[in-house]
Amino acid sequence: MRQILMPTDFSENAKNAIKYASELFKYERCVFYFLHTYEDTIYENSELTRETLQEIEKSIQADVEAKLAETLAHVNALSPNPRHKYHAIASNNSLVDETDKQVEAHNIDLIVMGTRGETNDPKVLFGSHTLQVLKYVQCPVLAVPENYVYTQPKHILFPTNLMIPYKRRELKLLCEIAAPYRAEIDLLYVSKSSNLSLRQEDNLAFVKGVVSKNDINLITESHHDIVSAIHQYIEKHETDMLVMVNTRQSFFEVMLMQSAVDKMTLQVNIPFLVMQNLRR
Repeated sequence: MRQILMPTDFSENAKNAIKYASELFKYERCVFYFLHTYEDTIYENSELTRETLQEIEKSIQADVEAKLAETLAHVNALSPNPRHKYHAIASNNSLVDETDKQVEAHNIDLIVMGTRGETNDPKVLFGSHTLQVLKYVQCPVLAVPENYVYTQPKHILFPTNLMIPYKRRELKLLCEIAAPYRAEIDLLYVSKSSNLSLRQEDNLAFVKGVVSKNDINLITESHHDIVSAIHQYIEKHETDMLVMVNTRQSFFEVMLMQSAVDKMTLQVNIPFLVMQNLRR
């Protein structure tokens, strides 16, 4: 049974991510954990003093629990799927710390969340909360853009330099997402040369071996800039999901580094699965 954690700030973006996840995993037995952390809300309260701390904490906790109850009612009405179970978690903690805690406690397979939250700044690719989870939580994250209308993932883009010894658990997740929809997976290799080293050939064979239920296409693009190559490929080809790996010197890190400088001007308007090639 798949364990899915869904941090929510109760925004429309978060609700859309819930809707997307319900559809994407409709054929699977899943347990969804809806998480809201409110430590920041407490300390941002203008009336907070040592004397009022306990009262404010209780008030905010009650409000969060009520909103989580509404979320459970909403998702049960939206997707009354007998394969799915839902739980709510309210926590006076930071988002990253509590997410890490829940990942360990429930052996979470995947985190699903919106790309942006309540602030919804159109100038950035990821909101601050989503970016924190992507960078610091050791679990795959599926980020769903605001207003993205669910489409079965028939075409998945997976940019890679084929230098990373991928984890079987992460690749298996990709396989299990793609298999019910018979999705094609395009491995985009951005290089001036189409020749692969022995290491790259071994990594390619490993990917094909694990993701064996799907058609995999190796596509080589000669381009001076990785981020631009990915963006152009998405524009030119029908693509329903972008998959990248977060590890040192990966394409994903390059995107984050560039985005930090350019304030995330690159727009990814499709669901974005980030696999964490880190120890769990």
